[in-house]
Amino acid sequence: MTIGEIILLFFSVLMCIPTLASLTRFDQWWIRGFDFPRIQISFLIICVITSSAFFYDFEKTWQFIAVGALSLSLLYQFKKIFPYTYISRKQVLAFKGSDPQATISILVSNVLTPNKRSDKLISLVNEKKPDILLTLESDKRWEDELSVLEKDYKNTVKIPKDNLYGMHLYSKLELKEVKVRYLVQEDIPSIHGFVILRNGKKVRFHCLHPMPPSPTESDTSTNRDAELLMLGRDVDVEKDSILVFGDLNDVAWSRTTRLFQKLSGLMDPRIGRGFFNTFHSKYFLLRWPLDHVFHTKDFTLVDIAREKNVGSDHFPMYIKLNYEPSAEVINEDTDEADEEEKEWAEEKIKNADPIRQRLDLNSPQNRLTT
Repeated sequence: MTIGEIILLFFSVLMCIPTLASLTRFDQWWIRGFDFPRIQISFLIICVITSSAFFYDFEKTWQFIAVGALSLSLLYQFKKIFPYTYISRKQVLAFKGSDPQATISILVSNVLTPNKRSDKLISLVNEKKPDILLTLESDKRWEDELSVLEKDYKNTVKIPKDNLYGMHLYSKLELKEVKVRYLVQEDIPSIHGFVILRNGKKVRFHCLHPMPPSPTESDTSTNRDAELLMLGRDVDVEKDSILVFGDLNDVAWSRTTRLFQKLSGLMDPRIGRGFFNTFHSKYFLLRWPLDHVFHTKDFTLVDIAREKNVGSDHFPMYIKLNYEPSAEVINEDTDEADEEEKEWAEEKIKNADPIRQRLDLNSPQNRLTT
């Protein structure tokens, strides 16, 4: 075995580890971390397979095994990211008409608490003129600096925090029955309520920013998973039109986010349109989609875009939707969770020991006046 073959075999084994880790249900941060860079992992696997054509003579069985394992790993990774490529079928249809009374536009921006460039976000808001602005990691300083927006955004929910989990909601549209919940951890809020479209349609919304699995924040993904899965389990798409948006600290193709979609029946407008990688803004080769907007089948898509950098480690995410009841018939269906997946979701929620075992969406507790 030559030195080149030894080095290539080492990288072949190394590139199979992310796939093997992803197949497990262990929730340690370093294992779940492999869920994020699937695009980058796929590229590296292709590089190793290509190198094999130059370094292997394919006269030894182990060479076929190594390339075969890499090929299976690549297929697995590609299967996960394929729905978010342009060649995949779109889950949400594009809106072709013009009905400003039925549209709603949302700008989601994780501002990064130490970031001092509030002027960049304010400029973007003035440019895009979203109906709703959600800021994450916003503290009291950010609240004060964004107060200039309140002349246009009369309805607000302000939760300034210094722990990187502050949250501020600004809306041109009327908000009703707004509640702040602390679902899993006492210092991580979420916002729930109704927004009234210009045509009078009442749409339920949920704003989330769960804690990510990382060595500096949470050793496991359990609490993050529980918050997402609890919401997915408890929303009722038969009863309400629903929007879910925020920095979910999870990628669109992870087991947890896919199960969230299955449990909730909500749509992902990115499917068939691209990755829309929002994090990390400063590292071109290390980016993945952490900021999300999900919705019920009665919306069609007007516009979706990853916006320009506002000084944060996240790019803002913009979306404009049109409420269209007939779209329920023509939009692509989401898969349904099977019994095993439902049991796993319940186990996750139980293991997190959440403050609330259910959302209790109609409870008057924690209701805010806006």
